[in-house]
Amino acid sequence: MGQRDPFIAATATSQMSIRQHGDASVLVATEAVLPPPAAGEIRVRHTAIGVNYVDVYHRTGLYALPSLPAVLGVEAAGVVEALGPDITTLQVGQRIAYAGPPAGSYASARNLPAARAIALPDDVADDAVASLLLRGITTHMLLTYVYRLQAGDTVLVQAAAGGLGLVIVQWAKAMGARVIGTVSTPAKAELAQAHGLDHAILYRDEDVVAAVMRLTDGKGVDYAIDGIGGKTLLDTLGCVRPYGMVASVGQVAGESGPLDLSLLGPARSVALSRPGVFRFMTDLSRYQEGAAATLRQLQAGLQPTIGAVLPLAQAAEAHRLLESGATVGSVLLRP
Repeated sequence: MGQRDPFIAATATSQMSIRQHGDASVLVATEAVLPPPAAGEIRVRHTAIGVNYVDVYHRTGLYALPSLPAVLGVEAAGVVEALGPDITTLQVGQRIAYAGPPAGSYASARNLPAARAIALPDDVADDAVASLLLRGITTHMLLTYVYRLQAGDTVLVQAAAGGLGLVIVQWAKAMGARVIGTVSTPAKAELAQAHGLDHAILYRDEDVVAAVMRLTDGKGVDYAIDGIGGKTLLDTLGCVRPYGMVASVGQVAGESGPLDLSLLGPARSVALSRPGVFRFMTDLSRYQEGAAATLRQLQAGLQPTIGAVLPLAQAAEAHRLLESGATVGSVLLRP
């Protein structure tokens, strides 16, 4: 399949980089020259770039990057522009997407390990896959590996109208689960319910634990997924049935601090998992499996929700939107 030009030239790329950790203002526009792709690499020209909360963690230094300065971003879709000397599985002009490290998607073009490229079928749009490939792989991990979801299970999704929440809600419903979700406003409740959420809890107005217990006849949910952290995680632990599971997948509200094991049991007898999707994707077969599962869900009707599309140069504003909690669904950058 490869159509490599032996005289591939270097090319310019626009990037959003950080030289130091800090607030959104540390994101600055830079220009760079990409060398021809090396062995094992391709050059991809981006058409849509996903913004994820892990980008905020990279920017602030909560999650370490290999070095600084660094280009942020771990998800995008685009077109293969050039091939390394040994690439035979892809071709120039082919549409691909990718998710996960190495960071560097906040750019008009980049060189990428060819093994990370996921070929896109014609019926999956660039914006759709760029908005949720990482979240799709995360959802696959959460519902297949961390906890094997069964039809009839009841799931609690914290922040059900967020980018990850809306994917989990739809995916879990497609698997036959009953889904309860927390949201901040009636508008977000309406959005999540339009995506299949069975019950919305307005966490600013209701006691979440009491509401969950009321909805489950005092039993608690089988599985709870919490990307909020902080005090919310402590509440989440109180929403799960004995021998159920909590997955902690983020800390938007900050760290919960050291957890006393008595919060898990023996009285409650619940399990707590702290899974990382980047660790999950270090296994190439799992990465490809999760990506294929995401594409199947999209082809079967999974609806992406894109709350905002901003120019690449406005990446700092995209981060501010994400951190404000005002966004619904996903945020994209357009090169």
